[in-house]
Amino acid sequence: MKLRIFLVAFLTMMIAEVNAQTSVWNGELQKYVSNSGNVDYKNWKKSSQKLDTYLTYLSKTSPNNWSADKEKSFWINAYNAYTVKLILDNYPLKSITDIKENGKNAWEIPFAKVGGKMYTLNQIEHEILRKKFDDPRIHVGVNCASYSCPQLANYAFTEKNVNSSLEKLMKLFVNDTKRNKVSANKAQLSEIFNWFKGDFTKNGTLVDYINKYSNTKLNGNASITFLPYNWSLNGK
Repeated sequence: MKLRIFLVAFLTMMIAEVNAQTSVWNGELQKYVSNSGNVDYKNWKKSSQKLDTYLTYLSKTSPNNWSADKEKSFWINAYNAYTVKLILDNYPLKSITDIKENGKNAWEIPFAKVGGKMYTLNQIEHEILRKKFDDPRIHVGVNCASYSCPQLANYAFTEKNVNSSLEKLMKLFVNDTKRNKVSANKAQLSEIFNWFKGDFTKNGTLVDYINKYSNTKLNGNASITFLPYNWSLNGK
């Protein structure tokens, strides 16, 4: 009985810690990211103590027996927080592609500490998020700090909001004429739909996937091309 009470108390404490730290990250996003996803890196760099507090939490935390939605939101938040950290550590800069360390680009540098283990951004995105959750909407959740990326949400993902938020962000992305141009017979899509085409076509064609979210529906034989990707920083 005592062990059971202890376990319940411990789990309650852990849940409270997760919620508290997610709230810290949420507050930082609300403060430094606009509703359209533009990031105020200049001022964030001047006051990054709360971000560092959140990263310290991530460095000590491993998802353990969490729900799929809770774990998915945790790893998306981790990816985005560490991407922001990488930009701030190298700011000012014109593009995340300018970052190089020991011959490695920004996505290959093992600097993101989660649960006592070092990860690269590529490992978090491809080996954890894409592989484990098999959800193409991951691509609008994680943010590469660039103009052509789907916009960075100015709120933290949580177990409760992750699915509705990813759905909303995918719809915003597909209908964002700066990133995707869709008409009935022709679509110029983000390179994301080309690079990760397999993620979007597991249950149908790319046209099927776009039509799920697009306000303008594509014909089945519509011409599809892909737009050049703009890696300029998504700053204000």
